[in-house]
Amino acid sequence: MNVEELSGLPPGALEHFRDEGIEDLYPPQAEAVEAGILEGESLVAAVPTASGKTMIAALSMLSAVQRGGKALYIVPLRALASEKKAEFDAYEAFGVTTGVTTGNYESTDEWLATKDLIVATSEKVDSLVRNGADWLSDLTCVVSDEVHLIDDRNRGPTLEVTLAKLRELNPGLQTVALSATVGNADEIADWLEADLVDTDWRPIDLQMGVHYGNALEFHDGSTREVPVEGSEKQEAALVRDILQEGGSSLVFVSSRRNAEAAARRLSQVSSRELTDEERAELSELAADIRDVSDTETSKDLAECVERGAAFHHAGLASEHRTIVEDAFRDRLLKMISATPTLAAGVNTPARRVIVRDWRRFDPTAGGMSPLDVLEVHQMMGRAGRPGLDPYGEAVLLANSHDEREELFERYVWGDPEPVRSKLAAEPALRTHVLATIASGFARTREGLLEFMQATLYASQSTEGSRLESVTDDVLEYLESNDFIEREGGTSAAGPGETDQSAEAATDAFVSAAELTEESDDGSDGSPATDSAAVELTATSLGHTVSRLYLDPMTAAEIVHGLESAEDRPTALGLYQLISRTPDMYELYLRSGEDETFGELFYKRETELLGDAPSEYEDARFEDWLASLKTGKLLEDWADEQDEDRLTDEYKIGPGDLRGKVDTAEWLLGAAESLANEIGSEWTVAVREARARVEHGVSEELLELVSVRGVGRKRARQLYDVGIEGPADLRTADKGVVLAVLKGEKTAENILENAGREDPSMDGVEPRTDLEGVEVTTSGGGGRTTGGENDGADEPDDDQASLGDF
Repeated sequence: MNVEELSGLPPGALEHFRDEGIEDLYPPQAEAVEAGILEGESLVAAVPTASGKTMIAALSMLSAVQRGGKALYIVPLRALASEKKAEFDAYEAFGVTTGVTTGNYESTDEWLATKDLIVATSEKVDSLVRNGADWLSDLTCVVSDEVHLIDDRNRGPTLEVTLAKLRELNPGLQTVALSATVGNADEIADWLEADLVDTDWRPIDLQMGVHYGNALEFHDGSTREVPVEGSEKQEAALVRDILQEGGSSLVFVSSRRNAEAAARRLSQVSSRELTDEERAELSELAADIRDVSDTETSKDLAECVERGAAFHHAGLASEHRTIVEDAFRDRLLKMISATPTLAAGVNTPARRVIVRDWRRFDPTAGGMSPLDVLEVHQMMGRAGRPGLDPYGEAVLLANSHDEREELFERYVWGDPEPVRSKLAAEPALRTHVLATIASGFARTREGLLEFMQATLYASQSTEGSRLESVTDDVLEYLESNDFIEREGGTSAAGPGETDQSAEAATDAFVSAAELTEESDDGSDGSPATDSAAVELTATSLGHTVSRLYLDPMTAAEIVHGLESAEDRPTALGLYQLISRTPDMYELYLRSGEDETFGELFYKRETELLGDAPSEYEDARFEDWLASLKTGKLLEDWADEQDEDRLTDEYKIGPGDLRGKVDTAEWLLGAAESLANEIGSEWTVAVREARARVEHGVSEELLELVSVRGVGRKRARQLYDVGIEGPADLRTADKGVVLAVLKGEKTAENILENAGREDPSMDGVEPRTDLEGVEVTTSGGGGRTTGGENDGADEPDDDQASLGDF
């Protein structure tokens, strides 16, 4: 089908596609058009990576806008949101306005009401529904990218419930779901009342095979010799072979440590294939990476990049990941070793994908378990980019003949697993049931069950009584913790029967976890409840918890902790409190650390909030110490410990540190709202702890970091010469300010942001000896330094280290 045959698009759209080199539609795109996406029909497109799913989305959304509607594009990752927004920005050339929203879960982002096409993560859309964003009711088309991730236990339920709510909010909504090829695409289509395009077609050939010995054997029976030379490893031989052909490679491994080790080793291979011009460009790129962070991870990554290779995992800072992804797409980087996170939708194709590790540790199995077929196929789908690669190759590595046979049977010829709803999992259901009640989607138990029937979980469940049983368990927990009220009918909890601890809540959800699997006895286990008469309303606390986008168990833990505090909580007490909630992924204890943090526990036990478990309760006490370790990391950060020392001491990456800090800031902001809600006297303590962890500073620097451009390092340097806040910046000797901040432009910007009438540094010379120098101008207070400036000898710090700006 030629693009000229398309109709119903905004004027200028066809010209845009032609300028992009699109003359003819791919077969899956043509099938989608024939199924009616240009007329507002819903569709599930289950097609391989690089087979044109984004074009299907674009045609659906642009035709909806042309009909006077509004479109929403839902993605699973923030990085993917930015990528897609940049792609869709080109539509503004022919009058289609675009916007993107990802963070700030308390905002309704009303400015998006004027936009035609909006890109957002599923979590952000869920929060918009909870907070009552009016413009959501104007949507006429929603596209869900990577919809097979409904199968993911962590993020899947949010996407599932969000799609169900959007469809209820907007009857007649066009729903377009984009998916990898899965085992039950027809079930997803039935759930969404959509047509189905299910195909294995790809624009370029994908050859899948196994490397064993010196031979690379493919699924079609063809072979290719790739000899392993001497002590060379298989992946090194495969990378060398494809680089000599002019292609790039992705190597998937099971862990961060393996990714970093593989990149260091394989960079010796890639470095031999670089031109002088590429070496110069890579040297500049490595400098950019070092500027992001001064951690050991950053230095290791930069060294690999200089040799044409890189590693990629969730422990990297987001700036690191962006640099690596962009350089790999430009083919400047020749090889990336990555954990499976890179296969989750970000556009990073390579000519050859090597799946080195097809097993990973599974704590539930007590050992290494094979990866799902769908996950391996997602990795394999990264092979081959139309226009750059004549073909794509996806290779698994075998060390024996039996393993070769297993890999062919399991992955090369195997079908991907069906997508199964994970909505009945404990955290998901309590969160989404409360949000459904608080947002008014259900006002009775009967209405709640009716809404739940609109989910994929209900469509896949063989016994409706299971859904009732799980829902009633959740309602009992929410009522016992004062998140909802039930009027009429039979209440499951009597007056005073409340326990807000996480431990007490766990048992209430055992059945919820079990009900994700089919049982043999056929019993429903439903409590005797007069369902017809029970009305459900969220309490004020429940509304607050839903608006804050908190897991109700997180809120219960925080409320219980604040109410247990007899004295003003310390920063460590608050940091450990939020670290033991379900919304914070706590650091785990390494070998020997139970003793280290056990000693810290006994030393600072009086600071910790809530009821500590007995040391004889092994599992619970270990969890308590793990949350203490996480809280101590946050305290060290807020005490201005260097980022590189923290990442080294706690054995984490800069991305992990940033993630913990961001989550802590969010949870402490939520804790402040909860403190206000329950009338706690510790609101100010919570607010201060949040500000300190946000900026990574001690209490005395909080005024300074409120000035835009003054981060933790600059604040400490300014404070050490007696400049303690914005008022001092407005009167201080400019020579002292320049001596501390180094760059004239930096100093001028900071003085301007502090409100100084004349921030210009023209003709100002930096003071060369700051000890004992009078900081302020006449009449400004005459403050002098109390000692030597600890940071005066450091170079101008314009790098984007965490907390610097």
